[in-house]
Amino acid sequence: MPGTQKVQQGTVVSDKMDKTVVVQIERLVQHPVYKKYIRLRQRYKAHDADNRCRIGDVVSIVETRPLSRDKRWRVQAVLKQATVE
Repeated sequence: MPGTQKVQQGTVVSDKMDKTVVVQIERLVQHPVYKKYIRLRQRYKAHDADNRCRIGDVVSIVETRPLSRDKRWRVQAVLKQATVE
């Protein structure tokens, strides 16, 4: 179906850039031969227009048009705020 956007959930691991956060998405994949589960991590740069995300937040990101050289996602919602220590 054309126009369908991918949506993923992940954890913010960096918020040092202006209006950009790095979101890490973790998934478990079973090894085809040994049947052991492997934890795969993928990192995406996502557009955060209001600079509201902090390290440790769980966010939902949605695929969008290219916004910069390596930024193709934007933050859709902050699902869970990080606990402040």
